[in-house]
Amino acid sequence: MKKNILSLALALVIGATVSADPIDGEKKEVKTDASTVTWKAYKVTGSHTGTIALKSGALEFDGDKLTGGEFVVDMTTINTTDLEGEYKGKLDGHLNSDDFFATASNPTSALVFTEVTASGKNSYKVTGDLTIKGITKPVTFDVSVYGSKATATLKVDRTNYKVEYGSGIIGTAKDKLIYDEFDLVVDLEF
Repeated sequence: MKKNILSLALALVIGATVSADPIDGEKKEVKTDASTVTWKAYKVTGSHTGTIALKSGALEFDGDKLTGGEFVVDMTTINTTDLEGEYKGKLDGHLNSDDFFATASNPTSALVFTEVTASGKNSYKVTGDLTIKGITKPVTFDVSVYGSKATATLKVDRTNYKVEYGSGIIGTAKDKLIYDEFDLVVDLEF
């Protein structure tokens, strides 16, 4: 009887230890209020910069190695930071319109990591599925992780997502030409 009770107690202790510390990895939620997504778009006569709020996100780790991630961005928060007043209002409104991101019908965009490969001690080459305006395309970018912070820079071709306003020279005045690629710089805290 003592042997059975001891075996049962030992099994419970080992079972509790194993389930409390999974070996498969750890999902770390991103602190959305401390994280930033900054964009920069280019045109023939210059560029514009701004921000977009991160709605939710998480990075997945196996020990200290990045293995995955997924993020949702609130597209209705597109904000131009290099303009003020009337011009800022006009550009913000235009970016939210059907000419660009159609945020009334597409209020969020998402990124899901599909492959993560270590490229250095704290750096990774990541391929992921980026969804904008309901269209999903693969993107590849670099991620650096230091402690509880991560940084990524993505170059996105907006025409892959049917964001074609001002793309190309046909039907557009040369000084209004908008480049197809824009940059995203993401700084995460988790």
